[in-house]
Amino acid sequence: MGDQHGIRLFQTVEHACGYWPERLARDLIIDPTDPHLPSVFGRALSMGFRRSGGHVYRPHCNGCRACISVRIPVARFQPSRSQRRCLARNADLQVRVAPARRTEENFALYRRYLDTRHAGGGMDDPAPENFDAFLACGWSPTDFMEFRLGDELVGVAVTDVVPDALSAVYTFFAPEHAHRSLGGYAILRQVQRAREEGRPYVYLGFWLDGHPKMAYKRGYRPLEYLDGAHWRPVPA
Repeated sequence: MGDQHGIRLFQTVEHACGYWPERLARDLIIDPTDPHLPSVFGRALSMGFRRSGGHVYRPHCNGCRACISVRIPVARFQPSRSQRRCLARNADLQVRVAPARRTEENFALYRRYLDTRHAGGGMDDPAPENFDAFLACGWSPTDFMEFRLGDELVGVAVTDVVPDALSAVYTFFAPEHAHRSLGGYAILRQVQRAREEGRPYVYLGFWLDGHPKMAYKRGYRPLEYLDGAHWRPVPA
């Protein structure tokens, strides 16, 4: 990536780790001002990077390699029994792809989701510009997969789209529909969409072995992880 376009990489200063409070973290970031960033973004995903707002980054921490990039190889994926039940539970939802832009409807849903899931964690009571800065940016190939129950918007899967993959950026949903497991449903529908569109992979971001908030990612089989140079199957 760097040899072809001369793209610069920056290393951030150390900051509090978002997963393990007792640890310090730092990231490797691709120059956000580089005009080639949109064209190399797909390759960056395959090298373990991820997008948050206008930044494409991957963890680069001193003495810690806990964050492991994982992806689903779409052609070989088979839903488990519980995942098939999740699909059946949500068969009454309509799914459509919408532009990645803030509306009164999706912003209200986002606020309600954060009020329930992240109350007091620094993300609650977001301003509109926080929504815009976190979920998409001017160059990113992003759309919103909307899940609707009749006319009601009950979930949104923020999805980056590149030629050979979808990348699951973030999902938010109506708290009163938590019994539907809409986070898991969003991943299953992204896999279905990738298969229909001929995209071989769905990237799930980072998996941390032993972290309770990341355990669900091992439920998508088969799953591949990046060992630093090659993608390999996650052991059963």
